[in-house]
Amino acid sequence: MLHEKEIIRESLGDSIYSSADLSIAMPKYTFPLKEHSPRHAYQVISDELMLDGNSRQNLATFCQTWLEPEIHDIMNLTIDKNMIDKDEYPQTAELEERCVHMLASLWNSPNATNTLGTSTTGSSEAAMLGGMALLWKWRERQKAAGKPIDKPNLVTGPVQICWHKFTRYWDVEHREIPMEGDRLIMNAEEVLKRVDENTIGVVPTLGVTFTCDYEPVKEVSDALDKLEKETGLNIPIHVDGASGGFLAPFVDPDLEWDFRLPRVKSINTSGHKFGLAPLGVGWVIWRDKEDLPEDLIFWVNYLGGNMPTFALNFSRPGGQIVAQYYNFLRLGKEGYRKIHQACYDVAQWLADEIGKLGPFEIIYDGRGGIPALAWKLKEGVDHGFTLFDLADRLRTRGWLVPAYTLPANREDLAIQRILVKHGFSKDLASLLMKDYVDSVNHFTKHPVAVPLTEEESGGFKH
Repeated sequence: MLHEKEIIRESLGDSIYSSADLSIAMPKYTFPLKEHSPRHAYQVISDELMLDGNSRQNLATFCQTWLEPEIHDIMNLTIDKNMIDKDEYPQTAELEERCVHMLASLWNSPNATNTLGTSTTGSSEAAMLGGMALLWKWRERQKAAGKPIDKPNLVTGPVQICWHKFTRYWDVEHREIPMEGDRLIMNAEEVLKRVDENTIGVVPTLGVTFTCDYEPVKEVSDALDKLEKETGLNIPIHVDGASGGFLAPFVDPDLEWDFRLPRVKSINTSGHKFGLAPLGVGWVIWRDKEDLPEDLIFWVNYLGGNMPTFALNFSRPGGQIVAQYYNFLRLGKEGYRKIHQACYDVAQWLADEIGKLGPFEIIYDGRGGIPALAWKLKEGVDHGFTLFDLADRLRTRGWLVPAYTLPANREDLAIQRILVKHGFSKDLASLLMKDYVDSVNHFTKHPVAVPLTEEESGGFKH
């Protein structure tokens, strides 16, 4: 026994990297046979995470990558709180309810203290719930009119994957307005070409993923008002405010996109984007109680109380919701405005600087949408590199600046995009700009052989 204690005491004094645990490669895809020291297991995982990119240099993501120290403390306080257990954690449930009504008020709900909404695990789940409410309400209208309910459709502009998921999962025809020429977002004219009595709703996006522009919610709403007067068709709007829902109210409060427009029945947003909360929270709010069908609300009575739930997930973390409430209290309208305006200032400065460089044409400059910028290579010029080459070169300095082609019908157009979020300062932007200039100069001296297009090569692919 004494001998064993000596061995244990000796191993405790070992350097972590000379320990028995770290002298071998840990199992990667099967369970280890024996347990390991928590210190050693932590170090192995910590070391592997070094291989990830630096999130603060990730200019591709819409999600927040810098958080105040107090939010880290709140997450520690709430890591064990389950949002579904409203009877066991009544104060966490109360904070969620407060956030719902604060957002309803922020978005000019006519009855903000009495409307319905919920937190979700992200904006995609929130969008699904908004879409489901549109579908259920459309079925009600069709049944009341004695009409069939087998061919619903949804009209959107160029959207990210969540709306494709919704239409596929719920068997709804997706009438997605494609990009054409210089029109890269929806407009009222294109919407009216696609709506009919089977349209469950129209979804404008306040901050299109690909180009960062706001789609014209009021223009679309006005056009649908006119359509209703002429034909009787009453088509509701759900606004995908994943990004813009936490931007426009503070930086562009006169923009009419929210519940000031009676046709807007619901709005989703992402708390962990420009809501500045940690990853894992979204929100959906309905204009009035009657806009959320009772059929979609479930009452849970086996957790100690009879509680309503209408999220898709059941158990989910409460910490992000508490952190969201912290942001509301901590920042208020003034704080959110100051933070977001600083992001717009940086985005516009970067757009102006990149626009001064010879090879690029700015297609979005941080004005009229979210704090971001997007650009393409000038056409008709042999630059000696592609935007994909440039993205790879910037990675050598840790910067993640995505290059990608646009969706239908502009797959021919490749662009680069930067999202400017809280924590990306003017100083960091100036460092990025230096690396950007250095990268362009590198390709000037060492041009990359750009493959010919099929047309340029006379039909032969290289």
